[in-house]
Amino acid sequence: MLVVYSSSSDEEGDSSVNTRMGFFLAHLMCCISGRLPVPHCVLNMFPEELDPQTEDSSLHGGRIRSFKHEQGNWVTYVYLPYNPEEEFTDLLDEFVSLAKCHGIDLRPQEEFHLSLSQTVVLRYHWIQPFTQNLKASLVHCRRFMCSAERLKVYCNAEKTRTFIGVEVSTGNNELLDLIKVVDKTMADFGLNTFYKDPSFHVSLAWCIGDLKAQINGFLKELQSIMDKQEDGPCTLNLNCVELRCRTGNKVFCFPLSPEK
Repeated sequence: MLVVYSSSSDEEGDSSVNTRMGFFLAHLMCCISGRLPVPHCVLNMFPEELDPQTEDSSLHGGRIRSFKHEQGNWVTYVYLPYNPEEEFTDLLDEFVSLAKCHGIDLRPQEEFHLSLSQTVVLRYHWIQPFTQNLKASLVHCRRFMCSAERLKVYCNAEKTRTFIGVEVSTGNNELLDLIKVVDKTMADFGLNTFYKDPSFHVSLAWCIGDLKAQINGFLKELQSIMDKQEDGPCTLNLNCVELRCRTGNKVFCFPLSPEK
């Protein structure tokens, strides 16, 4: 079953004609990529929905977009969701306070997930064939558990943001199997596949700029906060029952098969 959520108040349904023709056009573009350009008169047959984004970084906590926003381009990534306990907020508040003592403006993530793809750009008319391809590829993938407890500092490729994440310790083999499936779909659409030697993690908080060295300077203090919680060391347990794909303001959910 493929479940779709949208943050738009309107259900953005396409007509059956546009859906079929959109699939045909995406397939056509994949086939002739690198050979012949698709005529503008063909592309203009399909009205592009807008990915409701803005270039104003002040509206996003100072974050800088990795991709220039263009009409019809939808920023897309694949991930496993993580839904923390309420006490998790207190832990992050302690992280923020400690970082402030070291002169760093740390901000908790608004939502938590484990990435299974790089962030890529889809044209609007590729969304349906992309998600259908991914759904078909995941049909034999089963649910599993993974856990994470050790903190690690990451910086994005553009060096515009630094993240504190908690690295996965169990479940890596199952995650690598999922990466193979997601990478196949990415390759089918000529998109970047995942990192060669991935460090699977859940990002907890972030700050502007490349502050990896500074945060590593007090990472042991942060880890001590994780390890000395009232109920014992904090471990993130991810019950991986569904994979999700966010593209613009749409979220597609792909339930994984129950274990035998």
